Amino acid sequence: MKRAGSMMLGALGLVAAGLLAGPMRSEARDFGVEGQTFPIVEPDLLATIESRLRRAEASGELARMNEVFARRVEAKVRRPDPVGGITPARAPRSWTYDPTAVIEQDIRDQKGNLVAAAGQRINPLDFVTIRQDLVFVDGDDPGELDWALGRYADPRAKIIFVKGSPIDEMTARKRRFYFDQEGRLTGTFGIKHTPAVVSQNGRTMRVSEIALKPRGRS
Repeated sequence: MKRAGSMMLGALGLVAAGLLAGPMRSEARDFGVEGQTFPIVEPDLLATIESRLRRAEASGELARMNEVFARRVEAKVRRPDPVGGITPARAPRSWTYDPTAVIEQDIRDQKGNLVAAAGQRINPLDFVTIRQDLVFVDGDDPGELDWALGRYADPRAKIIFVKGSPIDEMTARKRRFYFDQEGRLTGTFGIKHTPAVVSQNGRTMRVSEIALKPRGRS
């Protein structure tokens, strides 16, 4: 955009210089026609699309495409893409996550009143309380899921899948589950292994990865 503006200003400058230099001399000449000429044809794109859609609808192709699309969407909802890079915890690990953020520019309300100034540090935990623990598990691992369900009642925690089908498990276990879409939460907290638990600890969040004992061992 800046480059286009500079080019336009340059062109206007050349025109202005020509006008200031004096009257411009112009001559009209007929150079004739060389070669065959063709009319410019610009087909109506919307009309073309509409025509193709009508043909697809008449042949049944459109209905088949809609059915395939619907099946793909349903499959993606039932089983989202797993979060990459997450593996079972082999050793316990804990750390603190500080959600404090630095404001990059002034934030004002609709009336122009200053809400937060640039450079100000804000901790969202000063304004909200996270009453439920966030429990991250591999939903395809029965051991992790059984551990989470046995340890955390529904009001105490939100169980969040990094892999598996929350909808299928909700139907089977009669409990609400969630999914970490695109790994946004695990990425924010730095979680690499499951199961993992995130809980509020004052003005910070406590993150813990728990190493479960293999089944069959006491």
